[in-house]
Amino acid sequence: MSEAECVLITGGAGYIGSHTTIEVINSGYTAVIIDNLCNSSIECIHRVTKILGHKVPFYQCDVRNKKALQQVFSKHKIAHVLHFAGVKAVGESCRKPLMYYKNNMECTFTLLEVMREYEVFNLVFSSSATVYGVPKYLPVDEKHVTGGCTSPYGRTKYYLEQMMYDLAAADERWNFVLLRYFNPAGAHPSGEIGEDPSGPPNNLMPYMAQVAVGRRKELQVFGSDYDTPDGTGVRDYIHVVDLAVGHVNALKKLSSKCGIVAYNLGTGQGYSVLDMIHAFEKASGKEIPYQMAPRRTGDVDSCYADATIAQKELGWKAKYGLTEMCEDLWRWQSMNPHGFNPPQENGDCLPNGHAK
Repeated sequence: MSEAECVLITGGAGYIGSHTTIEVINSGYTAVIIDNLCNSSIECIHRVTKILGHKVPFYQCDVRNKKALQQVFSKHKIAHVLHFAGVKAVGESCRKPLMYYKNNMECTFTLLEVMREYEVFNLVFSSSATVYGVPKYLPVDEKHVTGGCTSPYGRTKYYLEQMMYDLAAADERWNFVLLRYFNPAGAHPSGEIGEDPSGPPNNLMPYMAQVAVGRRKELQVFGSDYDTPDGTGVRDYIHVVDLAVGHVNALKKLSSKCGIVAYNLGTGQGYSVLDMIHAFEKASGKEIPYQMAPRRTGDVDSCYADATIAQKELGWKAKYGLTEMCEDLWRWQSMNPHGFNPPQENGDCLPNGHAK
């Protein structure tokens, strides 16, 4: 880049968004963050400042607020957008489908409208392996059929992908990179930032870390009768820093006028829930008490990635393994037993500005 290009990061105070902000800026871009802080914390922005050594422009606003979004685009010469804002828990989406459809669809629709208005046509979309539904074969590659989703969350990602395919077909100015994540885990190696969900975590790793640090009594393992070696679900866990680097590579792909392309970001290695418990016990030196519970609606037996195309076309490959994920997660949680803020009751609000 001859001149530092500006990247708008929606949901940039969240888990993946904050880690990606650091990698984006360290790669020579400038950045602007939008987040409504409904499922994230202003303290995360302060920690990002501490790690980088300088502030990043930050706007506390909802991506669905068109006027506020227009003001951000008016103030900054934005070249690319990284879109993380959205709600993202499979189980919760099955209980609250309307919230997921309204939030995820509306915020992305508004963002794309404003991007078109300001002639910004480059977007990296935070998608998900859930668009594949129940895998018909493993590992899952990008040729696998999409759309057979098992949850409202997955369907929102699938529908939004389809909307972007339609946009790219209708107007050749658009460039989209769809990044289909598998299971982000770990934390920044500094221990300054990590995953800090509001309320009980919906994902395995942060819940397990909170058990280890004494915030929760025990872990519930949902499902013990899956068609897997030990009966618990098998997933592809990817270090959040590896995932963040993948977004930097995706930004470079956008600059090549790529049209619309989709990539899996995963390691290609599947681990069961019990594998993850044992690995985290080793990294933390803590016993993780757990209890078996019924399956959750929307979960599948096994899902892990074939990320060959990302390696070939993006020059990206996961660098960190299970040991680093668990060690970095424990460093974050042990340094920050209550996350970014002391325990407090969160007000009722719709969390659309947080990262995946």
